[in-house]
Amino acid sequence: MRKYGLYDATRGLTLALAAGLAGLLLYLASQVGQQSTGRFWGEMGIVAAAGLVLALAPVLGGWTSGLRLRLSPGTFLLGFLPVLVVVGWILMATQPGNGWNEGRMVSWSHDLGLMGVIHSVGLWHGVLAFGFGLVLGSCLDAVPVPMPVAVPRDEVVADRTATDEPMTAEQAEAARTAEPRTVVVGPHEAE
Repeated sequence: MRKYGLYDATRGLTLALAAGLAGLLLYLASQVGQQSTGRFWGEMGIVAAAGLVLALAPVLGGWTSGLRLRLSPGTFLLGFLPVLVVVGWILMATQPGNGWNEGRMVSWSHDLGLMGVIHSVGLWHGVLAFGFGLVLGSCLDAVPVPMPVAVPRDEVVADRTATDEPMTAEQAEAARTAEPRTVVVGPHEAE
């Protein structure tokens, strides 16, 4: 059985810290209120940040173990952009007052026969914003960092003796443009 020890503890503490920070952000969002269009969008932004913080917890837990952060283009394109459009549409159509593009979104929603659904789902503004932040955070993941391989000195000397022979133009070009050898290094296994 594999033992992770410190890795698990780091992930657990990161998750607890992220949950506490998300709770603090939700409390701060409740203090902003929704009395005006500006306050509404401010509150939704803070709630989305709380979702983002919670989604980043597992990624940051992996990042501390020698992995690097990476934006997944496929997840961003196929997962995040549709959520951005749908959540943005619903929040703009149901924002209080006469906010930015509110009339246009309501008109389009009525024309498409979607206003009933949008009104019902729009009652959950905070949940939509929180989910939006979660989906955005899910576009990031932690991947191993490629590390260059150290070649022992005796191998380098042996290679130099082999290269004392004349090289063809193709060999010289290949040697000039060659990539350094790399090895993908991930979390260490405890044995």
